[in-house]
Amino acid sequence: MTTFASGTDTLTRDALTVLQPGFTGTTAPDWLLRRLGEGLASVGLFGRNITSAEQLSALTAQLRAERDDVLVAIDEEGGDVTRLEVRTGSSFPGNNALGAVDDVDLTREVAAELGRRLAACGVNLNWAPSADVNSNPANPVIGVRSFGAEPALVARHTAAYVTGLQSAGVAACTKHFPGHGDTAVDSHHALPRIDVPADVLSARELAPFHAAITAGTRAVMSAHILVPALDPDRPATLSHRILTGLLRRELGYDGLIVTDGMEMRAIAGTYGIERGSVLAIAAGADAICVGGGLADDETVRRLRDALVAAVRSGELPEARLAEAADRVRSLAGWTSTAKAARPQPAPDTEVGLRAARRALRLTGADAFTPLTDPPYVAALTPVANIAVGDETPWGVAAELFRLLPGTETGTFSGEDAGLATLAAAGPRRIVAVVRDEHRHPWMAAALDTVLRSRPDTVVIEMGLPQAPPRGALHIATHGAARVCGRAAAEIIAGA
Repeated sequence: MTTFASGTDTLTRDALTVLQPGFTGTTAPDWLLRRLGEGLASVGLFGRNITSAEQLSALTAQLRAERDDVLVAIDEEGGDVTRLEVRTGSSFPGNNALGAVDDVDLTREVAAELGRRLAACGVNLNWAPSADVNSNPANPVIGVRSFGAEPALVARHTAAYVTGLQSAGVAACTKHFPGHGDTAVDSHHALPRIDVPADVLSARELAPFHAAITAGTRAVMSAHILVPALDPDRPATLSHRILTGLLRRELGYDGLIVTDGMEMRAIAGTYGIERGSVLAIAAGADAICVGGGLADDETVRRLRDALVAAVRSGELPEARLAEAADRVRSLAGWTSTAKAARPQPAPDTEVGLRAARRALRLTGADAFTPLTDPPYVAALTPVANIAVGDETPWGVAAELFRLLPGTETGTFSGEDAGLATLAAAGPRRIVAVVRDEHRHPWMAAALDTVLRSRPDTVVIEMGLPQAPPRGALHIATHGAARVCGRAAAEIIAGA
């Protein structure tokens, strides 16, 4: 590929403006600061970039010293997907817990507090909420990230979340358009396909996006999914029919369209990130998210040059690239004025815990006597999906140890997990923690083994509660955030 000089001509600046790259480290590298000076307008943050609120504030200040209107984006859904609290677990339950409570005022309050914390750290664009209707319980990547399986419920909570988040001056990015809920494949690994008629898509998948647009969402993120009823040839991120025809013209959306991570295999493994980025902008996307796995200056240079070359060859209209860059700059302007125009809400540091407590669903509670002796916590642990990651702690062991000192724990998986749990626990009361039991036959078999020998076992489901509840006490938390574990531990210990 031809390499273009890093000048300040309009075409080169526009090509940089539409990129949302990530980087490694907890301070901004020199190459990133240099690119901000050349026209880069957005930066994406991940767990690897954050150690504390103070450090994050210093990092965003460093970025703004180079470009005061920079969009600082983050993938902070709360619940299972957290970057602010990647090493401790989130102070907020995720969408499924909020959907289980089904109190739109509470959802708005949770989102407002999350937005307040992001704004206080200098973050002004959140790649959230997930508006996916989780109609397929076997979905390996959405699950508890969704408000639920009922379109009207997802729609009202998506709108409440957008309103709450943006009340703090943080732009919401509603995802994953046109809806990632009815998939059995994770787009981080391959290209999912949704084979349902257009009328089903309109009534089910699109309802929450209608609600988000009506609520004023400032950004929408596209999904790397193939939806033949809408476009039989190209995934949504690269589809002019879906991004421009459906989202822009039919739904009337005029805000920023952001792609999901272009390094995900659904795009990188089929089109390549350079070709995919050109096709995405041509299709109607305005910002190219890249950096979850690719986070260096070489990637930024390659994508910039691919876009410039596509314009010069006539493949990508220069006006389309200019329009995309203008939308990025327009959103940056909104975030600057929105924060200044809005009085910052008072902190509500307990709202996440209140929501987590209300989300609990108990079976067998009437006959359950709270524990007074420290139990053995067996975490039956599946492989985490890439969106969640495996660096964030989950479960109830830490919270139970706080309430019942001496609590011990172990992690188990595979066909021998049940026997291994019994051997490790010895005579202690067992608390078995599962995550999406219905999706993992080995996990269900392990519970069978444990409950046959120890029917007094407490079972905590921290994923989707699709399997029949069992155990002396069954607690469905609707998510694995730290506050969900704390709420469950309070029940077990009678706190």
